[in-house]
Amino acid sequence: MPAKVGTVVEGTVTGITNFGAFVQLPSGKAGLVHISEISHDYVNNINDYLKKNQKVKVKILSIDGEGKISLSIRQAQPKKSSSKPEEIDWTSKSDVKMKSMSFEDKMSKFLKDSTERQEQLKSRESKRGQSRGR
Repeated sequence: MPAKVGTVVEGTVTGITNFGAFVQLPSGKAGLVHISEISHDYVNNINDYLKKNQKVKVKILSIDGEGKISLSIRQAQPKKSSSKPEEIDWTSKSDVKMKSMSFEDKMSKFLKDSTERQEQLKSRESKRGQSRGR
């Protein structure tokens, strides 16, 4: 079966380098899985993900004019979703305090906080401007 771009096939890892892994395809040809195409996660050490003679599913990304085959393990597998979203504690003490406040009190607090933040930003900007002018 000749290698065809876009197909997913099973191959065998024949060699591992610091930039990727070479995989033998069923057609008898070998291709390279670049380190960035090994996993959806950041890969620092390929040996943490692959071993020599390991069977892997790869997607054929491209075949150039010289016959070099570019492969991806990452694209041959569905992206793993992180477990479940982080739970938020909606009953924090500040929320309980906010629930007892009237709308006007909440608005007043918001305006006060907003004004304070604006003043902090302005003072930072003026300090930056002074240090650049020197």
